[in-house]
Amino acid sequence: MYKNKTLAAVVPAYNEETQLHLVVSTMPEFVDHIVIIDDKSTDGTAGEVRRLMGVDKRVILLSHEVNQGVGGAIATGYKWARDNGMDMAVVMAGDGQMDPSDLPNLCDPVAVEGVDYSKGNRLVYEEAYNMIPKVRFFGNAILSFLTKIASGYWHVADSQTGYAVIGQKALRAIDWDKMYKRYGQPNDILVRLNAEDMRVRDVPIKPVYNIGETSGFKPRQVLWPISRLLIKMFGWRMWRKYMIRDAHPLFLFILTGLVLMGLGFLFFVRLLALWISQGQMPEITLIILLFSCTLGVQFFLFGLWMDMDKNKSLR
Repeated sequence: MYKNKTLAAVVPAYNEETQLHLVVSTMPEFVDHIVIIDDKSTDGTAGEVRRLMGVDKRVILLSHEVNQGVGGAIATGYKWARDNGMDMAVVMAGDGQMDPSDLPNLCDPVAVEGVDYSKGNRLVYEEAYNMIPKVRFFGNAILSFLTKIASGYWHVADSQTGYAVIGQKALRAIDWDKMYKRYGQPNDILVRLNAEDMRVRDVPIKPVYNIGETSGFKPRQVLWPISRLLIKMFGWRMWRKYMIRDAHPLFLFILTGLVLMGLGFLFFVRLLALWISQGQMPEITLIILLFSCTLGVQFFLFGLWMDMDKNKSLR
């Protein structure tokens, strides 16, 4: 237990046969259960977990019959923690990329201060720029900014880290069967937590790389799918939180802003078409274009400001 709170470590594992011993051997003693989810690995991951069960009695094996992705594995672990009455659950990567020495700092906000979700932030670490591969650093920075908008947690950065501690209240509030199952899981969960008015805290952690891990994260293949997910989840959060659950004028500001910017884009297309076909720029179309875009951006930004103000209590 950690400060009188039961704690389960959720370890998603796909082809991590060579790394799991490191995760288990360095797991702090205050962790009550080490729940390893074998996500239909093609190597000897399951056999290695069974071997580790004989070494450490805290180890529990959950196996997927079909590969679900890292998000699906985490959801399985979270459901186990929820159904077994755990006070807290922490995600620890199966490749050993999460430093166990950071775990107490991540647990304290949840165990002591009543925060619902405490996540790591590698970007604020002193040597982060030199330790994190540059492509991943900048890709993470872009997705973090988009996640701020989509989730409403403007104080949160490093959206792509999965190193996080979640409390029992949040474990019971989220429908884990609906959570995004691939690399966008950390982004998706932040949006869902905000829709449930959960308090989230960023905690500085040390980046860990080059310890033998094999990453499936490819920025060029991930940036667009996650960006598309964030656009979808932003709309879902606005509708659920500010229209269905609590009618709030910021929903109308956001909607009006998007409609006006959409009209501005249509008039921009019309402007180009007329310019090309007639050889001159139609003044009325230009005026409507500028008016729509300017007013649309103002409405949208004001809506975001209201959203930011509304979520100040969730820090």
